[in-house]
This record gives sequence, C-alpha cells and structure tokens, in this order.
Amino acid sequence: MTSSSTTHEHWGSRYGFLLAAIGSAAGLGNIWRFSYVAGENGGATFLVIYLLCVIFIGLPIVIAEIAVGRDAQGDAVLAFHHARPDQPWYLAGGLAVIGCFFILGFYSVIAGWSLKYFIGAASGALWQTQDYQHYFDAFISQPLAPLAWQLVMMVATVWVVAGGIQRGIEAANRVLMPTLGLIVITLAGYALTLDGASKGLSFMFAPDWSAFVRPEVYVAAIGQAFFSLGIGMAIFLTYGGYLTKGHSIPGAAATIVAGDSLLAIAAGLAIFPAVFSFGLDPASGPELAFITLPGVFAIMPGGQWLAILFFGLLVGAALTSMFSILEVPVAYFVRRTGWSRRRVCLALGAAIFVVGAPASLGYSMLEAWKVGPRNILESYDYAISNYLLPLGGIATALFTGWAWGKTRALSEADLHQSIVGRLWLFCLRFVAPLFIALAFLSSAPIE
Repeated sequence: MTSSSTTHEHWGSRYGFLLAAIGSAAGLGNIWRFSYVAGENGGATFLVIYLLCVIFIGLPIVIAEIAVGRDAQGDAVLAFHHARPDQPWYLAGGLAVIGCFFILGFYSVIAGWSLKYFIGAASGALWQTQDYQHYFDAFISQPLAPLAWQLVMMVATVWVVAGGIQRGIEAANRVLMPTLGLIVITLAGYALTLDGASKGLSFMFAPDWSAFVRPEVYVAAIGQAFFSLGIGMAIFLTYGGYLTKGHSIPGAAATIVAGDSLLAIAAGLAIFPAVFSFGLDPASGPELAFITLPGVFAIMPGGQWLAILFFGLLVGAALTSMFSILEVPVAYFVRRTGWSRRRVCLALGAAIFVVGAPASLGYSMLEAWKVGPRNILESYDYAISNYLLPLGGIATALFTGWAWGKTRALSEADLHQSIVGRLWLFCLRFVAPLFIALAFLSSAPIE
C-alpha cells in the first residue's frame, strides 16, 4: 500500500465538514422518494420505524465510517488497510471505490435531466407544452441532448472536486447547502397554504397502525435509512479522512443524520401538499419530478417561479451528492498514482462519463439493451443499490464492530467505555448486519 500524501488536506472548519457531509446524503432520492415511501407504508407509522432504523443502523455506521477515516487520514482503501494491515479488509474500500465510480455514471444522467428542466423552467421552454409525459419522453429518447446535459453536470462536478477539499468541495457546499435549505423551506411554506394541502399531510403523516405488522414496511424503512444516508459508499469514511482530531464524531454524525432526515421530510412537505391540492397522482421517482410536478407548476399561481426554485433544488442536491461520490475514487487514485488532483479528476470524469453514456442512451439508441425488465440505467441502479452498497455497509459494520478491536474502535469514535459506546458496538456487531442482510436478501429496489 502506498502511504498517504504528506500534503494531506483537511476541512477548513467543523461547519464546512457538516455542510459537505449533509450535502452528500441529501441527494435526489431524498427529494422524490422519501415522502412517497412514507405515504405508501403507513405514514406516521413508517416514520417511527424509519427513525428507529436511522438511530440503530444508520447513525452507528456513519460514526464508524467517520472514525475509520479520521484515524487513517486517507482514502477508503488505505483506511481499512491502515486499521488492519494483516487482513484483507482493504477489499471493502475497493468495493466502495468501484461502486462510486459506477453510481456516478448513472446518477449524472438524472442530474443532467434536472439541469435541463431548470433551464427550461427559467427560459420558458418548459411552459410551451401541456403534455409533460410527451415532453419528458421526447427529451430522453434523443441520443445527444441528454448526453450534453449529463456532460455539463459532470464538468461542474469535476471542476469543484479538482479545487480540493477547502477551496472546492467545502466552498461549494457553503453556498449550496444554505441555499437549498432556504429553497425547500420556501417551497414547503407555500405548499402548506394551498387548498387541499391537508390531504398531502395525511398521505405523509397519518398513521396506519396495521403497518407495524407488515414485514415489507420494515424492509422499506431499512432501505430508506440505509441508502438515503449513502452508507456503504465510503463517503463518510473518505470525508472523515480530512477531519482532524478534536471534533466530536458522535455529535457530527448525529447532526448529519438529523440534517438528512429533516431535508427529506421538508422536501415532502414542499411536494405532496401541492400534488394533492391539484388531485394528481403522487408517483415516486423521475415521474414525480419530471412529469407530475411540471403539470402542477403550470396551473399553480406563481408556479413558474416555484418551478425554477424546485428544479434549482434538484440541481443543487444532485451536485452536492456528486461532489462526494466523485471524491471517493479521486482520493484513492491521487494516492495510488501520484498524479495531481486535477489530473485525476479529469481522467475519472472522462471515464465516468463514458461509463454513464450507455445509461443515458438506454432510452434511445440502446433502448433494446435490457437486463430482464430493466434498461441500462435501471440495471446499474438495481445492481449497485441492492448488492454493492449493502455489502459495503455490512463490511463497515462488521469491521468496526469486530475486526478493529473494541478498545481502539471506542477510542477512535470518541465514545470510550460508556453505555452509549457499548450500545454503538452492539448495533454494529448484531443489529446493523442482521437488518441490512434482511434488506439485502429481500432485494427491495431503491431509487
């Protein structure tokens, strides 16, 4: 293993680290998926189960990732090797590097769609149609236009990450995250004033107590907690590698988890009251963002301005996640190759764009290429979300809970021999692996 660089970067402040970490978790899936899944799985009942999953599965693994990364002061592969050089745990870091490479390939496709709609809303082009299903289908079925928007988002991501930790990722998140928070609060406040907004609130929060005995609700909650936070991608581990001693890891992790969940709930409050006010179907995923909501904005008072805010929110959320996803392989290859950060970013950005291009073309030139019922983008998503990421999450939990050693793990996580520390280890050793394995075996699709 090549040692870490002597010019290893660090976050400029705890605030900058927290903004970047929350931004990494608060991506596109938070905006269009969380509230729909909650509504379809018991509303308030789901939220209770989800929060329990966040506390006993998500939070312990986030703490573990940050602790392992901070201890090694290096990338995902180096961190595992540094902690246990006598065992092949570095393979877990390698799995995360590969996973992030392919995740960004298909994530950048949807990010490009978001940018296209943002520009369309701002320029007025989006309001030249009344059939948003046709508008969306006509756009994604073109071979070149979606690739161009995808390329723009990749170029923006490469440009920021090439700037480094403080002057690139941290600086961008200092602008983007407060802006996104202000946008989602504005949208939620407006949506809650609409006639019929109570139906949207009922969809999200009205309890269905029978859901407590439905196994699929637990699987959905585990999946949402796990994948919403981005566990298994080594993002928090990599970001932790730029964190200095003296920052409380449990406090930081709790802030990250809380910020991610609050943003997801706030996005739901911005979306579903509006959808129900106009009697539309609260679909999940791209259909909600690119077909249902444009129709809502088109007939809503002030809707064109709200559309600009909403699609700006999508673009910003996509970027903050893309920065963190790219940083995982960048950190590894900077160390392994000895190349400059800028050179690595350019090479990886080009390679990821090439890998992601088929995911975009799967709606046009490569439409016939399918794996079972799934097109190329859906196949990328399914394989990574249901196999690579759960394996990464289980590996992190088992490594920290068992292989790292109890004393060292507790010390590096700033928990020491406390009741909270012992509960943390118990969750890593037993609770998290068991429930992640159950979600993994169920192969629940995650968007």
